[in-house]
Amino acid sequence: MQAFRAHTVQHTRISRPQAVRCAASGKGPAVPGAALPAPPTAHSKAGHVSQLLAAKEASGKTFSQLAAEVGLTNVYTTQLFYGQQQLQPNTVSALRKAVPALSEADVAGMMRAPMRSYDPTILQEPAIYRLHEAITHGGEAIKALINEEFGDGIMSAIGFYATVDKMTGNEGEARVVITFNGKFLPYVEQKAAENVAQVKQQ
Repeated sequence: MQAFRAHTVQHTRISRPQAVRCAASGKGPAVPGAALPAPPTAHSKAGHVSQLLAAKEASGKTFSQLAAEVGLTNVYTTQLFYGQQQLQPNTVSALRKAVPALSEADVAGMMRAPMRSYDPTILQEPAIYRLHEAITHGGEAIKALINEEFGDGIMSAIGFYATVDKMTGNEGEARVVITFNGKFLPYVEQKAAENVAQVKQQ
């Protein structure tokens, strides 16, 4: 099997005349003209994640238990602690109650739009590699089924839900059940007349 090659993202500074920053508390309006914080580095993200996981461990609860308390899926809840999703203001109170060891800085960091990056070396972890293997080996069949059932398009990874559950198989073995639930996004024919961003000729 060919080794999977992960591509890293290069960060560049982009000039934004009207950059907007929202308060970490989620209260109050955005401030036009305020400078956006610099994207987190791999080192700073790792440190932030380490603090979040320490707070989670101090709670003595599993990710699934925390998910039940805050009303989120167990995958999304776990992603919050790994810096892969953004904590929303209406969830802060429940999360603070569920994980008392979270500091103000921890919560503020979780509420920032995350840099959804990952360390490519995680693909060397067997549990993750086997998931990748299962998707790639079944990928063509999954695409064919999506095309037959829905048409030419893809499953969105934005309006997307994922859960991990445990069940017992017919022979008494423990089985992992992973559910992906995403919106179908069709490819569209790109008609010139419907391109609202097209610059009109003077």
